[in-house]
Amino acid sequence: MAATILLVEDEPAIQELIAFNLQHAGHHVLRAANGEQALTLVRSALPDVVLLDWMLPGISGVELARRLRGDSRTKGIPIIMLTARAEEVDKVAGLDAGADDYITKPFSPRELLARIKAVLRRRAPQMTDDAVEAGGLRLDPQTHRVFGHEKPLSLGPTEFRLLHFLMTHPERVHTRSQLLDQVWGDHVFVEERTVDVHIRRLRAALQDSGHDALVQTVRGTGYRFSPNVA
Repeated sequence: MAATILLVEDEPAIQELIAFNLQHAGHHVLRAANGEQALTLVRSALPDVVLLDWMLPGISGVELARRLRGDSRTKGIPIIMLTARAEEVDKVAGLDAGADDYITKPFSPRELLARIKAVLRRRAPQMTDDAVEAGGLRLDPQTHRVFGHEKPLSLGPTEFRLLHFLMTHPERVHTRSQLLDQVWGDHVFVEERTVDVHIRRLRAALQDSGHDALVQTVRGTGYRFSPNVA
């Protein structure tokens, strides 16, 4: 699945090469040459992954990683450090700063794409093309189809994204605000009651196969997907 990737790299040739390979793989690439530009882009819209060079002018990559991890809005974004530093102490410093992974230059485009897929699977599974199944309900992002006990179900695009996010984060309670950020995007300004409308539509679509009860309301908080409902 295509992801929005923020590439923070100050060497123009390296930035162009990495961006070309990411775009060729179907990803949307945002570019920044330093930490300040990166922070400005992040304030506008959250990327799905940050590729972060260690050696940057001004704010270092390590410091930028710490800032992203220290902000409640950006702390969940997967971060991959890109650096020529190969010493173990440097790798430990990068990981301690909050990076999810660490790639030493030079690296192949295939390795980079594999690492991106791996961190998305761990940190943002709703951004992968992996099919997800729970309690007889199966969602396939590649074909954009949902089946309940092998019976095809009809969902609108927003309900599909909502179900995908909930199914890839089972048993976790999400507030309406969190669902708006994750499903609609934090740069989209809509009222929180919009979530309730789409939850009702999602439940109605799941009712034919008896899976509507898996989407639970947690009074005073938000919603939860529980595949263990009897």
